Amino acid sequence: MTKLTGRQIADEGLTGWVPLANALHTRVRSGDFATGLALVNAIGAAAEEANHHPDIDLRYPHVNIRLSSHDEGGVTSRDVELARIITALVADSGLSQTTLGVSELELALDTPNLKALLPFWAAVMAMEPAQSLELGDDLRDRAGTLPLIWFQESGSEEPRQRWHPDIWVDPAEVQPRIDAALAAGGTLVSDAEAPSYWVLADPEGNKVCLCTWQHRGA
Repeated sequence: MTKLTGRQIADEGLTGWVPLANALHTRVRSGDFATGLALVNAIGAAAEEANHHPDIDLRYPHVNIRLSSHDEGGVTSRDVELARIITALVADSGLSQTTLGVSELELALDTPNLKALLPFWAAVMAMEPAQSLELGDDLRDRAGTLPLIWFQESGSEEPRQRWHPDIWVDPAEVQPRIDAALAAGGTLVSDAEAPSYWVLADPEGNKVCLCTWQHRGA
């Protein structure tokens, strides 16, 4: 299987799914726990038949679903096929999918000294090093519950912000989130890399990036 780019995924025309970082995401509005559990059971049976398994987070009012091919470190045609199957199961259940409010959090540590810092954070977070063509050296939680930590090369000038969050969102959500952040007293630091990412800062200057799949990869 070959890892798909964000553009290739978008060209598949999936409804209710969005690529965030290295996975496909959707949220199903179940309304209650029992309905969500029934859907999870249906998805589980389909996943067993396809021999490809999503990450599923069952909550009281909704079900979050994440699809990724771990052997390729991203989304492949296997994920697209299973996404279509899940969408059909959702429709058969009389439920609906959405990408509104769906996001993925990553933590970035800006440092000029990656080799010295990565082992410490791997140890204290009980995470393991991995390689990503897009992100370079990073740390991943074996259980898949903690945010990915990646290391961004930076200078040593002071003062500087060491940590910043990267929040992956649907491209349609970027401007509403920027507008809300500015209304809350924040500033737009840079849109030079848009639509790949935008840099914002809170009233004290702490930075955060809003990221999308756009203009990434071939």
